[in-house]
Amino acid sequence: MKDETRYKIMQNRELLKAYNVSDVNAEATDQEQKLAAAPYVKDKRGGEIITLTTDFDGIAGSMDLYGLLKNRVSRRKYSSEALTLRELSFLLWATQGIRKVVGKNNFATFRNVPSAGSRHAFETYLFVSHVDGLDKGIYHYLPMEHALEVWDGRQDFEEELTHALCGQRFAASAPVTFVWSAVPYRMEWRYGLKAHKYILLDAGHVCENLYLACEAVGCGTCAIGAYDQDALDELLGFAPGPSAETDYECAVYAAGVGKAVTEE
Repeated sequence: MKDETRYKIMQNRELLKAYNVSDVNAEATDQEQKLAAAPYVKDKRGGEIITLTTDFDGIAGSMDLYGLLKNRVSRRKYSSEALTLRELSFLLWATQGIRKVVGKNNFATFRNVPSAGSRHAFETYLFVSHVDGLDKGIYHYLPMEHALEVWDGRQDFEEELTHALCGQRFAASAPVTFVWSAVPYRMEWRYGLKAHKYILLDAGHVCENLYLACEAVGCGTCAIGAYDQDALDELLGFAPGPSAETDYECAVYAAGVGKAVTEE
C-alpha cells in the first residue's frame, strides 16, 4: 500500500470515532456560543407546489412488522406500473415527515426518523418518471407543508442521472429516484467536527425507513452510495465544493423506487 493511500485511510477512519481526549480543547460549537441555528428546512425555490395527502388509512396492507423485516431486500427490477401519488406521499412522510416543531429561538423538528440532536440535516429530491398525477421532472420535498415543489421541470434527465449514478440505469430509469442531500451546518451548529459522523448515521435511518415503507405498499427500492459527486450535485443545482459556508449542500445518498417484481 502506498504511503499516500495509507494516510488517507487513517484520516477517513477518524470519521468513525466518537469523542475522545483530543476533543477536550476543541473550539466551542456555534450552539455553545449561542449563535443562531441554521434553518431546519430549506427555503422554497418558487416552483409549482403540489399538496400531498396524509390520509394513509389502510395503505400498509396486512403485513406486520415481522413480515416487513423478513421480506425486506434490495430490489433493482421494477414493473411498468406507475406509483400512485398517495403511495409516494406515504414514502416521503415515512422518511422525512415532520410530526411537530419545537423551540422558540433555535427551532428543531421531530420527524418519523431519528436524528442526532433532532438536527435532521437532509433535504429530499425526487427524479420522477412514472407517478400518476405528477409530470415527469425533478421535485423537492417540503416537509413542513408535506408538499412537493417543482425543482426542475426538465423531462430528459435520464442520461445525465445515469451518468451521475455511475451507470446504474436501473435507478435512473426507475419510476422515482430519491436523492437525499445534506446541509451539514444544521448538524455542525450543535456537534462541530463530530457532525459529519452523525449525518451519515442519520442517512441510514432515513433509507431504512424507505425500505420498510416500500415493502408495506408493494414497492421495491435499492440504496445507492456509488455516484459521481460533482455530476449529481450539478444536476441538482448545488454550488460546487469544498466549502465551509453555512448554506453549503451536497448529495449524500440515493435510491431507486418502483413497483416490486420478483427477481430472477
